[in-house]
Amino acid sequence: MRDASDATGAGALHDFAVAVVTDQAGFAAAKAVAAAVSAALLSAPLALAEGRIAGLWFRRARARRVEDGRMRRIDLTFRARIED
Repeated sequence: MRDASDATGAGALHDFAVAVVTDQAGFAAAKAVAAAVSAALLSAPLALAEGRIAGLWFRRARARRVEDGRMRRIDLTFRARIED
């Protein structure tokens, strides 16, 4: 989190990651789930208990093998601007 306040009010930028992990061979299954997660986050009307989401952006993805190559993992990183 870092401060992103401006003349219109208080705000903050939050970077967060969502991990997709599968034991399916290859990356096709993990990519399909990662795409669905990204689409759901970016298209859903998300609500907070306090403040509001002024913007939500996909930043990057990192795919790799884990657990001695038996598992596939994709880390999706997003940035959200939250305003009071």
